[in-house]
Amino acid sequence: MPSSASGPQISEPQKALGDTGSSAQPKRRKRRRGGKRSVFTRAEVGLRENGSAAAASGRSQPAEKATETVNAAAVPGLGPQPHIEQRPESSRGTAPTEAQGHRAGRGARYNRRASDQGEQTLYAALDLGTNNCRLLIARPEERGFRVVDAYSRIVRLGEGVGANKRLGDAAMERAIDALANCHRKLAERGVLRSRLIATEACRAAENGDEFISQVQKETGLALEVVNRETEARLAVAGCVSLVDQQADGVILFDIGGGSSEIVWLDLRNRCGARGFALTRFIRSWTSLPVGVVNLAERHGGVDVTYEVFEAMVADAAGHLEDFNLGDDLSHAIATGKVHMLGTSGTVTTLAGVHLGLKRYDRRRVDGAWLENDQVGAMIDRLREMPYEERVENPCIGADRADLVLAGCAILEAIRRRWSCSRLRVADRGLREGILTELMAADGVWSRKTHGRRNGRQRGRQ
Repeated sequence: MPSSASGPQISEPQKALGDTGSSAQPKRRKRRRGGKRSVFTRAEVGLRENGSAAAASGRSQPAEKATETVNAAAVPGLGPQPHIEQRPESSRGTAPTEAQGHRAGRGARYNRRASDQGEQTLYAALDLGTNNCRLLIARPEERGFRVVDAYSRIVRLGEGVGANKRLGDAAMERAIDALANCHRKLAERGVLRSRLIATEACRAAENGDEFISQVQKETGLALEVVNRETEARLAVAGCVSLVDQQADGVILFDIGGGSSEIVWLDLRNRCGARGFALTRFIRSWTSLPVGVVNLAERHGGVDVTYEVFEAMVADAAGHLEDFNLGDDLSHAIATGKVHMLGTSGTVTTLAGVHLGLKRYDRRRVDGAWLENDQVGAMIDRLREMPYEERVENPCIGADRADLVLAGCAILEAIRRRWSCSRLRVADRGLREGILTELMAADGVWSRKTHGRRNGRQRGRQ
């Protein structure tokens, strides 16, 4: 596992997440299973000891729909640093107390010390996509942050947008209902800092602005429609900690509901850089106007024959022709040291089916490696499944049964254009990048770290 350039070397995911007590008594630590809260370490969010971006990766402990994160600043070439807003005083609640899920030992002591500086502030990230509405609420801690609440609902906001260029009434109603639940969680938790974004469905729909106004009127949430550059940057930020330390390059892709982002990280001259620092090596990126929802609507997602699947692959492949520096990427892949890194329901589904999970388990899926032939075998297996079998599969279900093959077609188009020997699966994304940007902008880690370092220096003197 990657580690911070300035911090200790961490070789196993559990070591990065194991600070639940005194380091002198590691055998007394107990793993928590099935909880709703999850700890994210400084290594996971990719921050150096001085609060700047850095180097390490790892998996979280079990959490309900929660993931890791990276990003503290804008990535060159992918748009400006996003505007960060603070919730108005009238919408604030009471900061959580120590009893609300703090870790024992050093983590709890940190939160007692930090309370005087307001570092018990809760942060939230909301991502309203073409298919899903997702919310993540977290609290900063000494070595990262702890997820205290999470929410996810499939709303299919982009349903019909490809054909009608407008958001449908039923889709907007589903989304507003989910957003109302998010607003309730934000209010109950007393969230002070947040960023709430909407992506392709609202970008593409003629009535997207009207919907955003309606959301604010009915739920009180002010959504920000981000451009594709920002979405691509956040995709990198959320997954970069899973990059192989020995890789010369990475094809990172995010297959969404209405668009798919692809980024080439050219790491041939990385000079030991890890974690967030790898975002400096973005060589090129593109955003395809195809996702699982609009592709399935055009070609069909229930009864998918071989001919229908190939038509979807060709549809997606047509948008890859103009990818900047595509030939240079092919040359880099020829060295054999470039791997794929995918963040989407498509790749997590493939991994879950490949692992034969009786119930989706993020702990086993996130960070999993699939060989190229295994990916191909899983795509063929899903393509041969009848719709009813897809519905019954615990890693697919009724909500994704008519969309998963469209995602496989987009992935297949990418694989045929650039064939890599390995694919790493990421169950993480935009929300985690948003959280770290907010926390890093507030300096929640650097303030405490600097004070601790200065104290040690004075003691030595």
